[in-house]
Amino acid sequence: MRDIKMLKTNANEIRKSIIKMVSNAKSGHPGGSLSIADILSVLYFSEMNIDIKNPKDPNRDRLILSKGHASPAIYATLAEKGFFSKELLMSFRAYGSILQGHPDMKKVPGIDMSTGSLGQGLSVGNGIALSARMSGQDYRTYVIMGDGEIQEGQVWEAAMTAAHYKLDNVCAILDSNNLQIDGNVNKIMGVEPLDKKWEAFGWNVIKIDGHNMESIICGLKLAKECKGKPTILLATTVKGKGVSFMENACEFHGSAPNVEQTEKALIELNKIVD
Repeated sequence: MRDIKMLKTNANEIRKSIIKMVSNAKSGHPGGSLSIADILSVLYFSEMNIDIKNPKDPNRDRLILSKGHASPAIYATLAEKGFFSKELLMSFRAYGSILQGHPDMKKVPGIDMSTGSLGQGLSVGNGIALSARMSGQDYRTYVIMGDGEIQEGQVWEAAMTAAHYKLDNVCAILDSNNLQIDGNVNKIMGVEPLDKKWEAFGWNVIKIDGHNMESIICGLKLAKECKGKPTILLATTVKGKGVSFMENACEFHGSAPNVEQTEKALIELNKIVD
């Protein structure tokens, strides 16, 4: 049985690190980082086949953070997992640090793809998945995208490609928090109905609660069981999840909390996980 409390605790630690990193750097993207903490906790501490002692294992599962500006979330997760020291997190965005604003696969242990230009992650994931098929390997590729990001046309070209090649070793996860840097996603460029669109593109669509560990686990299980087509998990999330004044607050898409806000956020996150 999965240890749900452990997964919640790890997600909470990831959120604390996100706040500390972005606050210390006085820049970064806390909102969309906090919204994927639960998903990353399940992936790295329950689902994915990875080995911190062998981060380049050719048989490992891959994860592509297509929404690369949420790098604080992936850095915090990798440190929590043990890929590198948590002390390194405080060098986030510092000159000369390996932990820059967007992930660099050549410098950061555990990063499978450099990302930052939105809309490209799924295309890369398709290539990795095709490589697995051609080499006879059974690793899975996970791609985390933002709902503002899928306004990019390349995403839909990649969606067609994955369906055409029946890439059932690809699992996309959409962080659907309905906010992007300029405001409400559906007011800026509507993306609904998400389920019908992805189904029309030939995907297996599963709706999950992106903050419920059991829901995330179940969705990933169903994705793995689906054969002959790629799967996308439409994860309903809250931007800034876990910090009351950041939740559903567009201004914290790309703004760091000040000292007072940081203290308040950490007080909230230091409460015992239910």
